[in-house]
Amino acid sequence: MLKIGKLKLKSNLILSPMAGITDLPFRMLCRRFGAEMAFVEMINCRSISHKNRRTKQMLASLPKDKPLGMQILGCEEQYILRALEVLRGYEFDLLDFNAACPSKKVVRRGEGSGLLKEPKKLKKILKLVVKNSWLPVTVKIRLGWDKDSVNAKDIALLAQDCGVNALFIHGRTKTQGYSGQVDYNMIREVKKVLDIPLIASGDIFSGLLAKKMLDETGCDGLAVARGSLGNPWIFKEIKEYLKSGKIINRPKEENIAKVLREHLDSSLDFYGERNGIVIFRKFYIWYTKGLCKVRRLRERSSRASTRPEVESIIQETFGK
Repeated sequence: MLKIGKLKLKSNLILSPMAGITDLPFRMLCRRFGAEMAFVEMINCRSISHKNRRTKQMLASLPKDKPLGMQILGCEEQYILRALEVLRGYEFDLLDFNAACPSKKVVRRGEGSGLLKEPKKLKKILKLVVKNSWLPVTVKIRLGWDKDSVNAKDIALLAQDCGVNALFIHGRTKTQGYSGQVDYNMIREVKKVLDIPLIASGDIFSGLLAKKMLDETGCDGLAVARGSLGNPWIFKEIKEYLKSGKIINRPKEENIAKVLREHLDSSLDFYGERNGIVIFRKFYIWYTKGLCKVRRLRERSSRASTRPEVESIIQETFGK
C-alpha cells in the first residue's frame, strides 16, 4: 500500500501525467492492465483559468477512472489561485505541482524545471498551493538544472517543509531531458532525507527496470511514463515480475491488434471521428514499434483522416 496524505493506494504503480497522451481513453486502457492510479494530462494554470473547451475535455473523467490525479503547471500566483478555484468543481483525488517539465517553451516562461533555479519562488508557490488545496498535494521535480547544480535534496526538503504529502522525482537533470543515464544514487540520497513518500520515474520500460528502481533507490512508488507508450500492459508485466520474478513476453500480434482497435474505438467515441483519428495516429506509431515492414504503413497512418482508412492500415499491419 502507498499512502499519500489521506489517499490510500493498494498499488504503488502510477501512470504519470503526459501532455497529449494521458487522456481518458488511454487512462482507462492502462487501468485495465494494472495502473491503479493515473493522472490527467499536465495542464497549465492559465488554460484552466480560461475554462476553454480543450481544457474541459482534458479534465473529463468517469466513475471508474479512480483514483485520479491532476498535475498543474504555472508560476504566477493569480493564475494558480484561479485554477484551484475552477478545479474544485471536479472530482480528483490528488493535486500535483509540476517543477520538472524540461520543455523549452515551459522553462522560458519560468515554469516546470525552471523553478529548480528559483527555490525561494518555488517555496512560495508550494506554500500557496498547500494552503489552498482541498486535496493531498505532491510536487514533481528533477535532480536539478544541470550536472553542476544538482539540488534535488534541498528542493525535496523545501517541499516537505511546505507541507506536501509526497514527492515525485525524475532521475535526470533538466539539461539531460530524457537522454543519458538515470541517477539511481541521487534518487536514493533524496529518499534518505525525506519523511514523506518518494515516487520515482525514469526509464521504467520493463519489470526488470522497475525492480532495479525500487531496489537501488528504496523509493516508495513508481511513476510509469514513456514505458507505457504503445505498451499499456507494462503495468501487468511489472506486477508479475515484482511478484514472481517471471518475465511476461510482449503480447502476440493478434492481441496487440485487438488492443489497438479498442483504443481506436474509445478515442473516436470520446473525441469524434475527425479529432479522434488525429490524436490516435501517434499511438499507432508506438504500438507498432519493433514490428517488421511497417514503415510504409506508418507513413500512411500519418495522413489517415477517416475510420475506414485507419482500420485498413491496422488490417494490413497485423494481417487480421
